[in-house]
Amino acid sequence: MGRLYAATGDGIVRLEQAGEVWTVELSLGGSGAQCLAVDPVNPDTVFAGLRERGVRRSVDCGQSWIDCKLPEPGVFSLAISAADGGVYAGTEPSRLFRSDDQGESWRELEALLELPSRPHWSFPPRPWTSHVRWIAPSPHDADLLLVGIELGGLMRSTDGGQSWQDHRPGAQPDVHSLAWHPQATERAYEAGGGGAAFSTDAGESWQAADEGRDRHYTWSVTVDPDDPDCWYVSASTGPFAAHGRRDPQARIYRRREGESWKPLTGGLPESLPAMPYALLATNGRLFAGLANGELWQSRDQGDSWTPLQLRGDPLDGLVALGYTTH
Repeated sequence: MGRLYAATGDGIVRLEQAGEVWTVELSLGGSGAQCLAVDPVNPDTVFAGLRERGVRRSVDCGQSWIDCKLPEPGVFSLAISAADGGVYAGTEPSRLFRSDDQGESWRELEALLELPSRPHWSFPPRPWTSHVRWIAPSPHDADLLLVGIELGGLMRSTDGGQSWQDHRPGAQPDVHSLAWHPQATERAYEAGGGGAAFSTDAGESWQAADEGRDRHYTWSVTVDPDDPDCWYVSASTGPFAAHGRRDPQARIYRRREGESWKPLTGGLPESLPAMPYALLATNGRLFAGLANGELWQSRDQGDSWTPLQLRGDPLDGLVALGYTTH
């Protein structure tokens, strides 16, 4: 059966599937958990990134948590390399760390801060700072790493973070999320503040992909694991609509080979009640997590949707998703 982990912006929830019902259990309540990473080898191990309290690790599906003592407390992004198991954490102010022992110790990848563009990195709501918004280690090459700075650019390393290429041509500089295709080694995808983009050369260069979408403030991106030409983004008309807790003016879109973006509305409310902060395509399913805690799934690449039947602790918000089988 399936297991979902979700960051709510306040805590971490584990959702266990039993038939058509998902049981919800909350942990780390009140912690400010805003990102997570599930170990691709051991699904009982999950890391949580906290807004002001660093990184926590659980080895028992979220029943208990250990402080990993990250040197910087404001964690905005986490990732675990499927290629070598390295754990990455990105913070505000912008710093990038890696652990090779499951979070017991960390080393900073300081070369990221030596990029020529660094003096211009600035997050508009807090213009005196910026943060590492997304970390995407290649699942095919342990030395290949993409990092998105909000707001600063999409950076690339081919030597495990010892050196970096500055913002990549064609990519959105306001990076919100990144993804690699698990089978097509050269394919990567971006959702950013000015639109979406994709790469066919392992992140070296990027092409805009915006035709057919009437909303260009894209937030979450995911790709069909069996089809590198089928990918999805959530989008709104702008940051105030997306994050203002009113009408998000948001949609979920799908792009296939030879097609422009198509809004996916089958079964979803005509006007989404909250921004889809998290999309996840895996095991023949497409999950969408909304800022108000609603969870939806599709089994036909987004043509039709049904809400997940939830039991247990209330799910009041949702900002990140992870999925495992067990």
